[in-house]
Amino acid sequence: MLGKNLKSCRQAAGLTQVQLAERANLAPRVLQSIEAGKLNILVTTLHRLHVALGCSIENLMNSK
Repeated sequence: MLGKNLKSCRQAAGLTQVQLAERANLAPRVLQSIEAGKLNILVTTLHRLHVALGCSIENLMNSK
């Protein structure tokens, strides 16, 4: 669910994967893997993504 929510928040913010990866200090491949649900992430990475997106952690983790 995290990957799907992350992608929705990223698209709503008008960012590409590369742009978000740069803002969150991640490799674009890592972000691609997270959005595809192929990679589990650390809480610190989740925090960096939420700050870079301006999207709440609850929105990223919520199973809508």
